[in-house]
Amino acid sequence: MSHMRKALAGALALALGVGFAAAAQAQQSAADFYKGKTVRVMVGHPPGGSYDFYARLAADMLKVHLPQAASVIVENKPGGGGVVATNYLYSQAPRDGTVLAVFPETIANTQVMEPDVGKWKVQDMRYIGSFSPVNTAFVRRKDSPSKTTEDMKRQESIVGCTGTTAQSYQYPALLKVLGGFKFKMICGYPGASEYSIALERGEIDLVSSAWNSWRVTHSRQLGNGELVAVIQTGLKRNHELQNVPLMQELVDDAFAKQVIEFASAGAMIGRALLAGPGVPEDRIAYLRAVFDKMVADPAMIDMATRRNLELDPASGAVVQGYSDAIVKTPADIILKASEAFKG
Repeated sequence: MSHMRKALAGALALALGVGFAAAAQAQQSAADFYKGKTVRVMVGHPPGGSYDFYARLAADMLKVHLPQAASVIVENKPGGGGVVATNYLYSQAPRDGTVLAVFPETIANTQVMEPDVGKWKVQDMRYIGSFSPVNTAFVRRKDSPSKTTEDMKRQESIVGCTGTTAQSYQYPALLKVLGGFKFKMICGYPGASEYSIALERGEIDLVSSAWNSWRVTHSRQLGNGELVAVIQTGLKRNHELQNVPLMQELVDDAFAKQVIEFASAGAMIGRALLAGPGVPEDRIAYLRAVFDKMVADPAMIDMATRRNLELDPASGAVVQGYSDAIVKTPADIILKASEAFKG
């Protein structure tokens, strides 16, 4: 090897060594920050639904994989289908990485379609990782007047929902406007637990909620046919719902399909752990590394399995990419979705 090549090799080895050392030092500094700290995992919904289930899974996983923290707690901050909590994380929560969140997968959609409501910039926040993608399932009672999607186009179905910014309203509104479905939305239920009870009582005919939640809370009723999944959202069919059509499969117009796919894109974000803006990048990198390690831990996988929670993780960088792509959606698609969401 020539003198020049030796010098270059030596310089490269030194640079790599310095780079690795700096990275290791940053990781250690971020790890040290959490010593004695209380970490909050915030949920924008009441206890009992899919967001809450995954927030509690996140907290219990972090108790194991962030042992230097004094405690990890779940904080439910319901209101506006997650809007209250998301605005709080963006504008008021400490910007140090001690407050994380499991929020609706639709917050990027809300930001670009309803800026007066979604007063945040999701691109300034940081996804730590996703536990699982999530398709929403429209579920009816066995004796609901409309049994099929064709029935739902011919006669009125009463649909329960939380608020106009939540998927429980927006997804049915899309089908009402773009697919000719005769849906009458009744909002005001605090969360999925309440409108699921209303469905079983016969007060409403149809509700949409995360399949991840249905399969936990209503496995018996779904198994014996008391409740029936009839439509799902997402970019591909859930492996457990292979015979249930996606929303975009129920419309013929190509542009309408694009609008529905935009509205459904959050399914790939799913149940994800999010940090607010302004958290130091070394801390974000550390939390992402912790997330990747904990969702690969056999003991943590067993924890999720015992809770009947799907675990199909994606890294923080990948989930951030999904979210950023939603924000960059062409204006004509966003406008049409916004109009449709108004029902």
